[in-house]
Amino acid sequence: MKLWQRIKTTAYMAYAGATTGWKGSTWDFSNWFGRTFWGIDNSQLATNESIFSVISRLANTLSALPIKLHQNYNMVSNQASDVLINEPNPNISCFDLINALEVSRNETGNGYAVILRDIRMQPYEIHPLDSSCVTEFINKDDGLLWYKVQGEKGDMYVNNLDMIHVKHIRGPSRLRGLSPLKVLANTIKYDKAVQEFSLSEMEKKESFILKYAANLDKDKREAVIADFRRFYAENGGILLQEPGVEITDIKKQYFASDTLASERITRSRVANVFNVPVTFLNDLEGGSLGSNEQQMIQFVNMNLLPTVRQYEHEFNRKLLSKDDRAQNKYFKFNLGGLLRGDTATRGEFYQKGIRNGWFKPNEVRGFEDLPPDESPYANKLFISGDLYTIDTDPTKRKSSTATTTTVEGG
Repeated sequence: MKLWQRIKTTAYMAYAGATTGWKGSTWDFSNWFGRTFWGIDNSQLATNESIFSVISRLANTLSALPIKLHQNYNMVSNQASDVLINEPNPNISCFDLINALEVSRNETGNGYAVILRDIRMQPYEIHPLDSSCVTEFINKDDGLLWYKVQGEKGDMYVNNLDMIHVKHIRGPSRLRGLSPLKVLANTIKYDKAVQEFSLSEMEKKESFILKYAANLDKDKREAVIADFRRFYAENGGILLQEPGVEITDIKKQYFASDTLASERITRSRVANVFNVPVTFLNDLEGGSLGSNEQQMIQFVNMNLLPTVRQYEHEFNRKLLSKDDRAQNKYFKFNLGGLLRGDTATRGEFYQKGIRNGWFKPNEVRGFEDLPPDESPYANKLFISGDLYTIDTDPTKRKSSTATTTTVEGG
């Protein structure tokens, strides 16, 4: 039997075991549960505030986006969409699944989730995996991409169509995505050194130089130091300078300006690596663009849109069958909520859309999460009464003050 046939048989037995309560006659799937496999250890995120901030914001933003299954611009549902959107597995929601994938992708460069299928090869569960337990390889027999997943009691081989894999840039010679934290290794090291040095200087006790006019032997010197410490402790830091004694404090080597400069450099480099605006991490300093709308557009174009497209391609290719895709079914995240802008901008956009036949009134109400209006006119497209096609007979045109006419919507 060829290697790829053995792998395929092993994977099939794993799935068959899973469908009977995770324990089959030839494969015990129960040992895959537990912290050492399913739990993603995010200890590296605790080493830098800027990195923790950008990864948590990116993961939460993507997880909060609505995702639906569409067919010819209409929302539909099937088993794959029900699993992905409502309950990927008995332990997590769709928010948790995408959040885990995105955190792992931004921390290690790769996010993985295995797809379990029923006897009809339809998805019925999706489980996020620890990226350190997954290895990609190309099978020489068939040239296909496979994944080796290491468990506590054995390994499982998964075909690429049964593994959700989202990644950072990989290049033609790499199967794995490149970790942003590796790119930022020197920046993280420098920032940590500055923080540790500043903290150590801040924690040092006050130091002084005592200068006496006369030489003191060892016993008298120790007595003077002990008396100085007692007086300083008992008087709240107030010192009494006696005649013939000169007291000079030793300045701490702590420079707040250097620490702030280091933090600005770190935030700037983190923003560049993660493809987000610098203002994404500069909230405490009040940095912002001309408006929230401009900032959100920049964020969506630089970071979110490419990431969303990667997730959509993975879901469409691996959760939908060829027949589904032939029927024009596809998963789509809704980015419209992030690009609405402020109230004035949004109102002007909707007004133009209704007056020029882009939107129906009920569609606009849906954008604002309002219930549809029951009037039959709320589901029709409108055009302004003073607008005509260039070949319209002038004698048939109404006055420019005529009321708005309607055009039946599709």
